[in-house]
Amino acid sequence: MEITIRDGGPDDIPVILGMLDSCVEWLVGQGRPGQWGTEPLSRSPRTVESVARYIDEGRVFVAEADGVPAATLTITDAPGAYLAHLPPPGEPERYIHWLASDRRFKGHGIGSALLAHAAEETRREGVALLRVDCYAGDDRRLVAYYEANGFAPTETYSAGANGDWPGQVLAMRVLP
Repeated sequence: MEITIRDGGPDDIPVILGMLDSCVEWLVGQGRPGQWGTEPLSRSPRTVESVARYIDEGRVFVAEADGVPAATLTITDAPGAYLAHLPPPGEPERYIHWLASDRRFKGHGIGSALLAHAAEETRREGVALLRVDCYAGDDRRLVAYYEANGFAPTETYSAGANGDWPGQVLAMRVLP
């Protein structure tokens, strides 16, 4: 399987939403609805707006497996407003949003390839810090995934209407 990574844009929003829906379906099938719920994210106007906004504010990358869109992420200069209560890092950074993959491609290293690409793009821009946040509930498997890809946990936070969605911020130094 040949993995290529290309720049994406607004025309990729339906593909990205399809990947997010694939993740929700997979998570629900695993009995893990705590991360993104049970309904397709493409039906959420808030999610659609968020995906479009981050594309406008940053750079979206789409990984293709043998020419088929398989995974995506977007990097911007800062986290979203939902993390405004956390202390800023005190230096320029790049921030990953909406890492998702079409679950048909699970286990092929495509997400890891995208994370490495984001680190390389951050380095190329002369920025030393790359951060991401994720769901830290259940068995913290997603946190472990980012750790396995070179990120280290930093701040924890709670989100959601009742503050019952556990989140973890992770960071990677890409320059000395």
